Amino acid sequence: MLGVEFGALTQATYLPSDPPREGVLALWGDEVAGDTAIELVLPNDKKFARTKVDARLVPLARAIPRLLVVPDDVSPAIAAWSAVVNAGVNLVARGRLRPALTPGGVGSWRVGPLDAADEELVRGLASALPPEAHALPLSGVKRIRLHSPESLVRALWDAAADVLVRSPSASVGAGGPAFAEPEPTLVGPAGAAWLTELDARGPHGAQLILRVEAREDEQFAGVLAVRSALEPSLVVEAATLWDAPDAVLHRLGDQVETQLLLGLRRGARAWPPLGRVLAEAAPTELALSDDDVVDLLGSGGRDLGSAGIEVLWPKDLFAGEVRAKASATQAPASEAGPAFPLNGLLEFRWRLSLGGAELTDEEVATLAEAKRPLVRLRGQWVKLDPRLIARMRAKRNRKLTGAEALAAALTGELELDGETVEFAAQPALAGLVERLKERSPEPVGPPDGLTATLRPYQLAGVGWLATMTGLGLGACLADDMGLGKTIQLIALHLHRRALKAGPTLVVCPTSLLGNWEREFAKFAPDVRVRRFHGGGRHLDDLLPDEVVLATYGVVRRDRATLSEVDWGLVAADEAQHVKNPLSATAKGLRKVPAAARVALTGTPVENRLTELWSLMDWTTPGLLGPLDRFRRTVARPIERDRDQWATERLATTVRPFLLRRKKTDPDIAPELPRKTETDRFVPLTAEQTTLYEAVVRENLAEIRESQGVQRRGQVLKLLTELKQICNHPAQFLKESGGVLTGRSGKLAAFEELLDVILDEGDSVLVFSQYVQLCRLLERRLADRGLPVALLSGEIGPKRRDGLVASFQSGEVPVFLLSLKAGGVGLNLTRATHVIHYDRWWNPAVEDQATDRAYRIGQDRPVQVHRLIAEGTLEERIATVLEAKRGLAEAVVGAGEDWITELSDDQLADLVRLGGG
Repeated sequence: MLGVEFGALTQATYLPSDPPREGVLALWGDEVAGDTAIELVLPNDKKFARTKVDARLVPLARAIPRLLVVPDDVSPAIAAWSAVVNAGVNLVARGRLRPALTPGGVGSWRVGPLDAADEELVRGLASALPPEAHALPLSGVKRIRLHSPESLVRALWDAAADVLVRSPSASVGAGGPAFAEPEPTLVGPAGAAWLTELDARGPHGAQLILRVEAREDEQFAGVLAVRSALEPSLVVEAATLWDAPDAVLHRLGDQVETQLLLGLRRGARAWPPLGRVLAEAAPTELALSDDDVVDLLGSGGRDLGSAGIEVLWPKDLFAGEVRAKASATQAPASEAGPAFPLNGLLEFRWRLSLGGAELTDEEVATLAEAKRPLVRLRGQWVKLDPRLIARMRAKRNRKLTGAEALAAALTGELELDGETVEFAAQPALAGLVERLKERSPEPVGPPDGLTATLRPYQLAGVGWLATMTGLGLGACLADDMGLGKTIQLIALHLHRRALKAGPTLVVCPTSLLGNWEREFAKFAPDVRVRRFHGGGRHLDDLLPDEVVLATYGVVRRDRATLSEVDWGLVAADEAQHVKNPLSATAKGLRKVPAAARVALTGTPVENRLTELWSLMDWTTPGLLGPLDRFRRTVARPIERDRDQWATERLATTVRPFLLRRKKTDPDIAPELPRKTETDRFVPLTAEQTTLYEAVVRENLAEIRESQGVQRRGQVLKLLTELKQICNHPAQFLKESGGVLTGRSGKLAAFEELLDVILDEGDSVLVFSQYVQLCRLLERRLADRGLPVALLSGEIGPKRRDGLVASFQSGEVPVFLLSLKAGGVGLNLTRATHVIHYDRWWNPAVEDQATDRAYRIGQDRPVQVHRLIAEGTLEERIATVLEAKRGLAEAVVGAGEDWITELSDDQLADLVRLGGG
């Protein structure tokens, strides 16, 4: 209908006009092919500035039908304007219309008059408009000032009235054709005089009143009365109206009896129960059922107000509405408790309050057994929500796990049958939650047996870990790479050894087994450490304070053996290896029993929030609920819609269980030297340009003809081939020999940069995601006679340790590393330069690689160089990577599949060759 669909990224702003019916809906965003430039005020670098956007202008007459019903996945701006249009159409249907003159003298229809409920609706709709929906600046003003949201809501309502009501019959009621013609028509003197007379008439008739009263028999009645329009303070009940003297009737207005009867008929159309008195010759009051009273307290009262009938309530008739909060009868553990039973079952209950005071058990029982929606309580009437009563009856035997209660206490909310309700923690649980939120761990000194001096932030980390594990809670230590997570875990084991907490199992990648063994030997030499890896592995004669090192692969294969031990602590190093909760490794690790669990990772979120769920559900099972519900109610709103409320709620839940410290933190920054990051843009050679254009042309043609999984695979193939061409034609062509020089702009820039680094006597790490590219660089540097080492996933632990030692000793100044093999678990502080030859799609992975050199123990500045082929997809994706880095900081993962979901035109724009 509109020629454009309302997508999840489509933004909308309403542009008023004179006359109102010529207003337009401006659609803009990544999914809209705009054809008109408009000026809006949008956020830019945390500030608001005037911005030109290409928008599609849709006449309101075409936009109204489309906005009446919109899909669930539209943007907040479209959803908000849909609500405004629906409310405006409802006002028109109720006859809230009046003729008016525009500033240009054109006849138009406006919405009005508005009652108090309508005015409240205006304010509610205006407050719901997101910034994009009312980003329209005032014209003729130098300073940035926007149209107020309320003014835009009223303007759209007026425009809707002007569009929907205009018909040939309009001229009959409006006194002329100006209010019926489809084209703008100036109102002549006669029409202007008619409008002036209409405005001057005012209401001279009496206003009908329905006053609600409670009788001694606990029944309700609506007493009919009329209010004088001439003297608003004069109110006369209908019971005395029929015999009132002429003087009183004159003060009430002309034909007051007729006015009352007409008001009753009008009111009965708006609220049918009022029609029960129409058969009476002299109606005076209406018997009201409980349901009638409840209706009058809500929509019924608003409907009567719209019909011009005022509903009056005696002061203090109602005590208000009972408020309900979910709760649990038993706290999982007090602060002095030895453990927190996350899987323990708690008794669910409702906590009800009236006027801020909690109801007694007897009063709650009275409400639970109530057979009517109105109950007399504490000398006043109380309105009951039928849904609340149904919940109270249905949830009497419901149980909550300790994890559910803890998560609800942290956020103050509990999801109950798909609906969110308030949650009130009992005192003991509330005390624990307060302690977790304040991060107030018990002070812990350096444990006995530790042959190292912990830095202040490391000692604080050990204290936090000791407190969390002591309470039986899981913990995720998410310090930046290089800040000493290993030594903090060693200190935690020594602390728990003094408490006789049991043996510790450390699970890590195969490449880190030697590193863990050496670190324990260095910092805790009296701790017995065994490798549960390789042939002949066993757990015989396991000491109660022993440390066992195992790989993720061994856990997957020997889960049954490991499950026979009552582990005091299980720690998962580089825990992002189990980020897929459905993998066999993750499932095996979950089945290994432990009194406490600790995850160690510098990247709790790499791509998707389900990775965070996987970590937290292992360390603190049940805290984030089932995976399907987490995806539906948390991950999708945050990743797709950037839902701020969902983001804050997730952060509130996980923050107490996740300690995240960065190298830039004030109490850590002095420990590290400066880090400088530089993007180096390099041109393509003629050979690269030819290959790039040919690959783009061929693949885009195939992508346009494919769909679904096949299309996504084709897109990823295109991206991989283009990145290889940007690196070096020999990589794309899979050449094992031949000439390398003069064919790649990146290789030329790399060699120039490398010469400068080596001339200064420095060492450098060179990362690429492709082992083949690392081998090409190794061959080129070997041809130049430069000592170089190469580390890939094919190299075993012993050879790996030897390569690291030769680099750290200065024997080899250039270390080539594949990103997967060298991105984690290495201490390479000899390097003062890091070169990322090609860009990984995830900035968190790049940061991990950089942190091989930029870590505690580094005492010299580190320079990071990123090589980017200019005018290619690498340059365009570089800006996206910075945005993803910001999302990761907010615990939001955007994922990499966004590229495969681009439209054909968007994809073509991403991979096209050239600047701009």
